Amino acid sequence: MDSHSENGKLVSENWNAVFEALSAEPRRQLIVSLMDAPPDQSVPLPESAMMPDAPQDPEVFRTELYHNHLPMLADMGFVTWEKDPLVASRGSRFDEVAVVSAALQS
Repeated sequence: MDSHSENGKLVSENWNAVFEALSAEPRRQLIVSLMDAPPDQSVPLPESAMMPDAPQDPEVFRTELYHNHLPMLADMGFVTWEKDPLVASRGSRFDEVAVVSAALQS
């Protein structure tokens, strides 16, 4: 594969990762919460990933974050997270997903 094809594949994979990250409401809400927080500050979970007008069972939601949403975002490099206390911070690739999220909100 030539370098042009490899670059095209990488660009496509990056776009796919961004849109996959933004495809679920809890992940979108977490990205927005991190955008609103200072860059070096973590946000508390699960509340920072919840839609204020769509209450959910906190324990079920916490389990979904822990086993699904947070590992996915972390694997993509968009967030880092800690288990105790359950918090999330900006990852090394956070800006890639934040700029698309901001554009979609405006």
